[in-house]
Amino acid sequence: MPTIFVSIGSNLEPRKHIAMALDVLRDQFGDLQLSPVYVTEAVGFNGRAFLNLVISLESDDSPYEVKKIFKKIEADLGRIKRESNFSPRRIDLDIILYGDSIIHQPGLELPSKEIDKYAFVLQPLADLAPKMLYPGRDLSFSSLWKQALKNGDMGEGRKIDWNVAGYSTGTKYQY
Repeated sequence: MPTIFVSIGSNLEPRKHIAMALDVLRDQFGDLQLSPVYVTEAVGFNGRAFLNLVISLESDDSPYEVKKIFKKIEADLGRIKRESNFSPRRIDLDIILYGDSIIHQPGLELPSKEIDKYAFVLQPLADLAPKMLYPGRDLSFSSLWKQALKNGDMGEGRKIDWNVAGYSTGTKYQY
């Protein structure tokens, strides 16, 4: 069963919506592993700061089916789909890795290009799976994060202490 890594973010009542999303995800997929939670500034628009984290879960569902499930969860939690990707949101659930799959299809790009672009994705991913290798590259997520910081490519988010939905954050995979 593939391990799926998911980026989660919210800037509208974020503690409430992230906790609700995690409850639904746990009911749907079972055990979840969580990164620490980070406060990050809004990217691409002026707005409230986001809370972001990365989780992992396991599923036999195809990546397309998982994405469909995530879109339903977002809608059920009141996410309003806007024209711009850069806008306030109650909840955002994005598949960033599906096992070691490499997929380049309309509507699904895995690994997600957001891993290389945004600290709010890479930083918690590097915390959760530091030794895991980026599919198709000979580089761990921890190394990629250190390289991004060294090059000044990304700014760090601020880690917060929050026992999210009864889960302790910061559990690491040992890849």
